[in-house]
Amino acid sequence: MKQHHKVTLVLCAIWMATVFYGEMLAFWMPSLWSCSWPHLLNPSINGGDTSSGYAKIAVITDVQLMDSTSLRLPPKSLGLEFAQFYTDLYMRRAFFESVLPFKPDVVLFLGDFFDGGPFMSDEEWQESLQRFKHIFGLNVEERHRNIQVRSIPGNHDVGYASIMSHKREVVRRYEKEFGTRNYGFTVGKVEFVAVDAQTLDGQPRGNLSYNSWELVKIVSEDVQVLPRVLLTHIPLYRPDHTLCGPHRNSPIINQRISYSAYTQEVVYQNYLSEESSKRLLELIKPVLVLSGHDHDQCTVTHSSKFGTAKEHTVGTFSWQQGNLYPSFMLLSASNTLNTSTSFPEEAVLTQLCFLPMQTHIYIWYLCLLALTLIAGLFWPSSGIDFGHPLSGLMSFVRLYGGMFGGGTKEKVDEDCEYEMMWDAEGTMHLVKKSRNMPPPSPNDRASVERGNAVMRPTAKRISSQDLEAAENTDSNGSGEFDPLIKLGHRTSKSRTKMIIQRLVRAFLMVSVIAAVNVPIYMMLLFKDWVDK
Repeated sequence: MKQHHKVTLVLCAIWMATVFYGEMLAFWMPSLWSCSWPHLLNPSINGGDTSSGYAKIAVITDVQLMDSTSLRLPPKSLGLEFAQFYTDLYMRRAFFESVLPFKPDVVLFLGDFFDGGPFMSDEEWQESLQRFKHIFGLNVEERHRNIQVRSIPGNHDVGYASIMSHKREVVRRYEKEFGTRNYGFTVGKVEFVAVDAQTLDGQPRGNLSYNSWELVKIVSEDVQVLPRVLLTHIPLYRPDHTLCGPHRNSPIINQRISYSAYTQEVVYQNYLSEESSKRLLELIKPVLVLSGHDHDQCTVTHSSKFGTAKEHTVGTFSWQQGNLYPSFMLLSASNTLNTSTSFPEEAVLTQLCFLPMQTHIYIWYLCLLALTLIAGLFWPSSGIDFGHPLSGLMSFVRLYGGMFGGGTKEKVDEDCEYEMMWDAEGTMHLVKKSRNMPPPSPNDRASVERGNAVMRPTAKRISSQDLEAAENTDSNGSGEFDPLIKLGHRTSKSRTKMIIQRLVRAFLMVSVIAAVNVPIYMMLLFKDWVDK
């Protein structure tokens, strides 16, 4: 088997392993290796009963389906369709291959299903809604028959208070599909309070803000029996430059809030105001706060007069939202009422899980493609002999060892000449050939016997004759070509032939590798995209 055939087989195997990992195995890692339900990590909790002691909740946020407002590309353009497809495909794979294998009882979305939700027409919004249902399998009713789906709105779904106050149709179409924006529900023995955070800092007299705070008031008036978890898309206030813990990958974002000059409603905010945050903590008294909006992971602890509450800001689920390390969270909610107040945090346990780094996978694809092209163009046909440098080193040692060791010099054969030869690879070799010497004539022998006095004029005369012959040849333009010119033509033809051969070889190598791996890639792609 030729060397380049062996290289093709090796590269083909590497490509197959890469495609299988990047398109399938990487999404199995969270459930098989890197993540687990938090109550299983500490079986001593709840007396070791891990089978029925906790309800299992998967938390996802900031999906932000790309649309015409995302990349400023025209609707239905090829670039936008391409970006949408691969972004949607990643999240569909992540949900079905990374999240669902954990068999959650509840899937909780913390807002921002869409990117330009408040600014899309009804037709565009419905199209994005169908994409969302396809990604998470919500278009097939029996698929999630045993899984509850809960959600809260984000600013990319309904906008901030300034938009909702004059575009009520945006709120209506959201509530028609996803339900009310402020509500409470119970999972196991844990109470969850979901609020529309975009309205909390709005005008107190407005209906939107009033409805949100009314729910908070009702919850606060109830006798708290179960531990509570506050769900808000916008994180609670924290001082500038507050550290976010070890899982933060991007710079910390400080508070920024702006109001409309006409309605005094919120136009944009990174966090809730300090006043609203303090009020929420004191009225709801949560043991845990879950939020999104920031696209990156952040863990902080808030203090109030009723104690402390830890807040987890979950990172984006998409690889196109500025975070190279997308993530989701597994939350275990206790199914038993714990009367002990010593460790209330044991009622709700959390575990952050990271998804495959899609950007790094694509970078590796490009690097492997470059390696394939380099191997096809520059890999020598005879292979790489790793023993050749060693033999050269030994020859070097023998040569200089003989020089310093007093050895005899090798006799140089003067009665020989060297001819330059090129092989198929364009490599030059010096071939030693015997010089054809004419038999000495009596005159030459006599000249030698007479000594140098006769040899010098003879040599001079011969040199002059040769020089005159060369000049006559140049002036007449006749005679044979200069050997250097012939050598140049020969070298040029050899190099051209070598370049063509290597280009053809590289093309054939890439064709064979593509013929094997492209069908595998397409099979894995459509396996995950088509509804089963």
